[in-house]
Amino acid sequence: MTNMIRAILQVKYLIVIGMLAVIGYGMYCYREIPRDAFPDISPVMVPIFAETDGLAAEEVELMVIQPIESAMGGLPGVTQIKSTSAFGMGVVYVYFKDSVNMYFARQLVAERLSTAESLLPPGIPKPEMGPISTGLGQIFIYYLQADPKAVDTQGKELNSYLREINDFIVKRQLQTIQGVTEILSMGGHVLQYQIQLNPVEMRRYDVTFQEIVETVQANNRNVGGQYVEIGAEEYLIRGIGMLKNLDDIRNLTLKEKDGVPIRLERVARVQYGPDIRRGVVTKNGEEEVVAGIVLKLYGENTSKVIARLHERLKSVQATLPRGVTIVPYYDQANLVDNAGQTVADALWQGILLVVIVLALAFWNLRASLIVALAMPFCAAIAVICLWWSGQSTNLMSLGGIAIALGMLVDGSIVVTENIMRNLGDPQNAGKDRLAIIIDSVAVMIRPVAFALLIIIAVFIPIFMFEGVEGKMFRPLAFTITIALGASIVAAFLNSTALGAILLKPSGKNERRTEKTLAFIRKIYMPFVVLAIQFRYLVFAVVLAALVVSIFMLGKIGREFIPTLEEGTIMVAVTMAPSIGLGESEAITRKLEKIILRHPEVTGTISRIGRPEAGSHPHPVNVAEIQVALKLQNGKIVGAEGRLKIIEALRRELGDFPGVTVSFSQPIQNVFDELLSGAKTYFSLKVYGENTTVLRTKAEEIREAVSKIPGVVDLSTEQSFGQPQIQIELNHPVMSRLGVNGAEIMSVVESALGGENIGTIYQDTRKYNINMRLAEPFRKSPEAIGNLKFKSASGRYVDLNQVANIKITEGPVQINRENIQRVWTIFGNIAGRAPSDIVADMRKVIASQVELPPGYSIEFGGQFENQERAMARLMFVVPVVIGLIFILLWLAFDSLRNSLTVMVNVPLALIGGVFGLLAMNQLLSIPAAVGFIALFGIAIQNAVVMVTDFNELRAEGKPLYEAVLACSVRRFRAIILTSLTTLLGLLPLLLSNGIGAEVQRPLAIIVIFGLGSSTLLTLFFLPALYYEVERRFEKKVSRQN
Repeated sequence: MTNMIRAILQVKYLIVIGMLAVIGYGMYCYREIPRDAFPDISPVMVPIFAETDGLAAEEVELMVIQPIESAMGGLPGVTQIKSTSAFGMGVVYVYFKDSVNMYFARQLVAERLSTAESLLPPGIPKPEMGPISTGLGQIFIYYLQADPKAVDTQGKELNSYLREINDFIVKRQLQTIQGVTEILSMGGHVLQYQIQLNPVEMRRYDVTFQEIVETVQANNRNVGGQYVEIGAEEYLIRGIGMLKNLDDIRNLTLKEKDGVPIRLERVARVQYGPDIRRGVVTKNGEEEVVAGIVLKLYGENTSKVIARLHERLKSVQATLPRGVTIVPYYDQANLVDNAGQTVADALWQGILLVVIVLALAFWNLRASLIVALAMPFCAAIAVICLWWSGQSTNLMSLGGIAIALGMLVDGSIVVTENIMRNLGDPQNAGKDRLAIIIDSVAVMIRPVAFALLIIIAVFIPIFMFEGVEGKMFRPLAFTITIALGASIVAAFLNSTALGAILLKPSGKNERRTEKTLAFIRKIYMPFVVLAIQFRYLVFAVVLAALVVSIFMLGKIGREFIPTLEEGTIMVAVTMAPSIGLGESEAITRKLEKIILRHPEVTGTISRIGRPEAGSHPHPVNVAEIQVALKLQNGKIVGAEGRLKIIEALRRELGDFPGVTVSFSQPIQNVFDELLSGAKTYFSLKVYGENTTVLRTKAEEIREAVSKIPGVVDLSTEQSFGQPQIQIELNHPVMSRLGVNGAEIMSVVESALGGENIGTIYQDTRKYNINMRLAEPFRKSPEAIGNLKFKSASGRYVDLNQVANIKITEGPVQINRENIQRVWTIFGNIAGRAPSDIVADMRKVIASQVELPPGYSIEFGGQFENQERAMARLMFVVPVVIGLIFILLWLAFDSLRNSLTVMVNVPLALIGGVFGLLAMNQLLSIPAAVGFIALFGIAIQNAVVMVTDFNELRAEGKPLYEAVLACSVRRFRAIILTSLTTLLGLLPLLLSNGIGAEVQRPLAIIVIFGLGSSTLLTLFFLPALYYEVERRFEKKVSRQN
């Protein structure tokens, strides 16, 4: 070992240059590495969207969703398949194991989609995979604003004009930005050329639907005729026959009757009008707007993509017509910056506090510099490894560095303090300075390395976490383990090299060392003497405190992960399932105006229903109101302010007739929906086949749990109650009258529902040509029943003669999970621990709800994640303790010493538990991670102290004298390492920034737990070591 230290001293200047180079490279990596607000906890999931041209939810499930689910079943790595069938659209979500690469998963799905297409009925459009994005992918929302007096809408309705601007100018240019995968347009009307058919005139001129389709398609073509050579030049031949405008469509000749051409305008009204839409966007309850939702490509750097987006928006704005402005509304960069600022503040404040403590403790600028340089060196190594491993910097990965900050200097403190003490020891006067340094470092290598390895080891099992908690905390464990590993290098490599360059013996150091030791002997030693003399009383007090803390731990409520603050509110609104888009818009505007009464609210944007494609198939009775909040002292509103606003809104909106509301945040909302299908904290899922039974049982459950204190925002899925006009064919009558059923179904699908039968191109813009019956002929069951069809005999028969036309109700949407129908009850919690509320729900449901055979209930939402994580912890914690013991055995090669040090592990609980109680915190996954970290930290000082005890005894000192001498000698180092760790974490404890709520429970556990474990190390450990060794010596003497 001494040879290695001599080798280090020979290249000490090269080592210092290398250390500075590592810090510089770390700064470069930090600038280039991807940045996010939080770790992306989205599952590996591939969405499949199927547009179904007006089919009801029942037909979508039967004809589209089930074949796709069947095709996707059995794919390697698939863990779950969910689906939603709604009017006009179906979505299948294929979930894979987290170990499956996203692009490989999409490749697997793409291969099976070709099989699924062959199983679909004719006429169903090809299903497509959704954008390559994740739950954090919705990074930017903007809307278009226009001054009606300044803008020339070219005769079009304002929002229709703005929708064209968005689709054909803004969207196209933004989609070319590196890192943008999709722009979803919503709001306004998509314009089309409409052929509004008059069936009376069609009968008069004996024109069929098919003849109109064939005529339009045959007369809307451009063709190529190869080329001809004229002289020395070659001329291409183009046949230009595509329709260009309304008059071209009107003047199409369908047939001749008595020598007179029958043009299309005689049997239909041809006009420019809006397409059918299933969604709308409103702003501040006053006006409809056209919005764009920007989705980030999977794996891209959020900050850089948004920076490119802002740059491109400037150039796009310059190309827009006069009076039209792009207005950003939601910008995830603000969240990324705020979360990054939270960690940055914690880092610089922690570094400052640690440096101040080092300066006061060492009272030596050079020694303080040696130790302090360990922090940027270790942080740089961690960032470099993040960069190399393809991870991003976020609240948790950088938070790992902030949490480890004080621990990063522990090894350097012990080594540097030992060098200083030995250089200042009068007994070493006259010895070679480098020889003293070599001896000082050599004696510390084993205990310090093992102490730091133990701390690293306790974080390794965190990599065994699964699901959400794994994705959330693995980045934190990664940076902590890397940084702590680097701290071993800093403790021996950097401290040795810098110590040889900067530290020198001096009389001042010798006098200061003597004064320090004398002070410690005077103040601290009497208490150690008392602890040893009254050791049995000390043991009893500590044991009692441990028993009380274990008892209190069982009484503390539990939650999964504290809510990450985003500084915004998302209000999910569910209205009566029977209402249309217009009424949903009117209700949502009223709700927005109520929300805007609050002075903390700066604005609202509401999305009602869904965009045309590429998004969740929300029905038109569902709205999401995104509420922007004012900055408070330049920072976004925190948890306390947000919850106060939510409580007020819950009272004001909760009594709105026919409306159910729940509250969340934009990213949290997306994650909850992706992970559990719920937009609330918990969900209760009822599985079965019959929708009537599912709805009945869901209502019974909702009624039962609604009386439990703490349950709020409770609602059942509004999946039934969609009014339908059913046209059920009477096949015997059809056969008798000679009416073709295929013709009737064609009319229902195309003439009633509308069919795009062609496209008109205007420069680079394209517009659909849509054919549909004029509204008077399809607006009621009576009008539909009066539609006439030609029979085989040539006479016309009314539709109501061959079909039963009735008004009934059906499902708004049908949800399925793993090939079963599911009905969900949603809810949030307030005022009580989640674990207590869920326990009450289990009891109530078991006693009051009876399910028929084939039906089952499952708890979902964050509680589902909490149960899984706690079950994993039951395995992880014993593994941690086992790893600690193995390392202690390797360090001491003594079962007796290993068990003596291991006693610190359960005793570390004492401070942590009382910290949770004092700070009114619940036992969550961050708190559990804090306990895991505390186990390792609590061992560190004990390892160094017991090693020193053994060394002094090996030198021949009696047990009692060795314990007292070592306790005094190690007092300063123990206090320093504990203080630096405590102060490094203190900014996280006191921070109110974005994301601090997740790291605060961990900081509380470590700060309070380390406070108690330090006292135990200083007083309890000497007494315990003395008692164990005294008994061992007696046993040995009796045997001898």
